[in-house]
Amino acid sequence: MKGPELFIVVARAANGTIGAQGRLPWHIPADLAHFKRLTMGAPMIMGRKTFQSLPGTLPGRRHIVLTGNPDWTPGDENGDGEDDDVEIASSLDAAIARANGSRIAVIGGAAVFAEALPRASRIEVTEIHREYDGDVAMPAIPQDEWEEVAREHHPEVGKHPAYSFVTLRRRA
Repeated sequence: MKGPELFIVVARAANGTIGAQGRLPWHIPADLAHFKRLTMGAPMIMGRKTFQSLPGTLPGRRHIVLTGNPDWTPGDENGDGEDDDVEIASSLDAAIARANGSRIAVIGGAAVFAEALPRASRIEVTEIHREYDGDVAMPAIPQDEWEEVAREHHPEVGKHPAYSFVTLRRRA
């Protein structure tokens, strides 16, 4: 594959839910640490709602926000006092060009995942082994196009559900 490695990072519940009212419907500290390890140093492409759901700009990563609204600016919507690490793009192609990196993380939401899925070479999915109510679901991943190359299972601990870190690679 020529060009940068485009990879998807997503956490999804057993029923496909990836979001509920602008937030993750679960809190798993180990998944947040895993997300940080996967995305550190990489430009991250995301939709506007995903950006607005973040607690602020995440250190060590560029934030490229896809939006169809040419007048939208990040301002201080996250309450972090700055927007220096936020760039705007009107299309996935423009975001990839702007990222200009050897590896680019796509972190959501559903519409951005759907658009990036045919172009991604890898998917890093945290499979949450519990169903959650939500208003955003992960688009279907065509199983015939992907091969599981790694799985690391983590059992339920206290209030945290069981989950697995899974790496999928596009079949040649």
